[in-house]
Amino acid sequence: MRLVIGSDHAGFPLKAAVVDHIKSLGHEVTDVGSFDEKPVDFPEIAKKVTTAVNDGSAERGLLVCGTGVGASIAANKVKGIRAAVGHDVHSAHQCVEHDDVNVLCIGAQIVGPWLAFDLIDAYLTAEFSTDEDFRRRVSMLHDMDNER
Repeated sequence: MRLVIGSDHAGFPLKAAVVDHIKSLGHEVTDVGSFDEKPVDFPEIAKKVTTAVNDGSAERGLLVCGTGVGASIAANKVKGIRAAVGHDVHSAHQCVEHDDVNVLCIGAQIVGPWLAFDLIDAYLTAEFSTDEDFRRRVSMLHDMDNER
């Protein structure tokens, strides 16, 4: 799978371990920053991740910030993006299975590397359900995007 990852300065220390983990699973990773711990505005990084997902250069995205919340808010401002904070394994896979989430947001101040790896494994192996109820609901989300 082709992935894009971005972090703000708070997520930067965890991001390196996450990138190594994803590569060890055989996935391609594009890192769009930040590249150090200097303060950066997370909406700028979220825009880079969401652009890659929307233009097809990445199949899914990951954002790592302090709590995951700001990144999720920023990513969800972009048409075509369904971002979710995933701090437990169940949510990390169910957000894809039920809601076709294409950007997972993780808080580096909330989870450590081992849990982050489990979250990412669950996110990357999950597939959107073929259940008509979930398909209908995600179609409704697409309709809401088009109303903007």
